[in-house]
Amino acid sequence: MLVTGCSYKNALDSYYYCEKLNLNCIKENRIVSFKTSKGDFDVKLYGENNPVTVNNFIRNVKKNIYKNKRFYKIINFSQVQLIYSGINPENNYYKKENQYLNKLTRDIPLEIKLNNEIEPKYGYQILDPSKIINLKNFFEKGSLAMVKSGRRNSSSTEFFFVTNKFPELDGRYSIFGKVIKGIEILDKIDKEDLIFEIIIFN
Repeated sequence: MLVTGCSYKNALDSYYYCEKLNLNCIKENRIVSFKTSKGDFDVKLYGENNPVTVNNFIRNVKKNIYKNKRFYKIINFSQVQLIYSGINPENNYYKKENQYLNKLTRDIPLEIKLNNEIEPKYGYQILDPSKIINLKNFFEKGSLAMVKSGRRNSSSTEFFFVTNKFPELDGRYSIFGKVIKGIEILDKIDKEDLIFEIIIFN
């Protein structure tokens, strides 16, 4: 379903942000394939529930900003890894390499969906335990989320995967996808491994 026009019921819903960010938002789940130096894995993107985050990511993929980019940071905890990739749009090197980045804002709104609400929540974390249990998406093995840029926003270009459940992060980040094929490849990713490209299947 294409998100068009402005919703007057809620001035800060997905319609509003799609227009503000000039996104051709489609509320449909998408499948993409990450081609990496360790092998390929497929990710389901939650466009039905996170249209702003997913369509921003799809636009970045189409502009090739993730082509030949590194997994630049890996944080190791006892039971889980956080695997970071993407780029900072304020980085002058990348701006020279890809002029599209000059047109980007650094942030997009934090977008978190609850089961009992039609529209995602925008611009704030879900910290109330009674609301956390109603989250549409939790951090589990293979979850994909945007890096935060402040309490109310996500980075427009930086993302990370988790290799196991991580409930401490639930409600604090925009989870917008999950690995559905090739999870064993994600487990093998090391710092400095490359994303050769990301292919959109549908």
